[in-house]
Amino acid sequence: MPVTTAYSVVFTHDTLARTAELVRDSYRPVWTGLSGEESTGESVAAHLDATVRLLDTDGWTATYPDTSCDIGQVTDDTPLEELVRALLRLVQDEAGAARQKRTLHSALQHVGTLHVDGDTDTAQVASTILDLVVRAHTRSDSASATRWSERRHRSHDDITALLCAGARFARTHGPGAPAHAVA
Repeated sequence: MPVTTAYSVVFTHDTLARTAELVRDSYRPVWTGLSGEESTGESVAAHLDATVRLLDTDGWTATYPDTSCDIGQVTDDTPLEELVRALLRLVQDEAGAARQKRTLHSALQHVGTLHVDGDTDTAQVASTILDLVVRAHTRSDSASATRWSERRHRSHDDITALLCAGARFARTHGPGAPAHAVA
């Protein structure tokens, strides 16, 4: 079931209508993944809904900070105590990375590898749909949902709004959508 929240970015019916035009004018089939098989609108929407739930659970971040430890400063002359500290920092950094919040891209990919609510094809198609929604929203031919999500002022609610708009679009305009809904 889609998540509803108050959003700071609103994706309107007009945005989704422009998205439908972009899908119709697309050079390659939007709903077909690298497997060569078509994904239904409902399967892509389920993937996007699962991504919302994952980000609500794990948290969202625009980008990953560089938390790497400068182990390159260790030499053969480095005292053992300093070497052990550097190694412990490296292990802590790596362990902490596993607990980090997720970016839009990493969340979409994670849902695609779970094979519960999606797969690698629905991840790819969902990403394409989100790109097209952002292009319709910004009216920029080169806009990317990932880059849009990385803007400094973006919020978790903005990302949720984008994912929900993508799911709404997929259910309405994707393959297998009720004939009366595809307009």
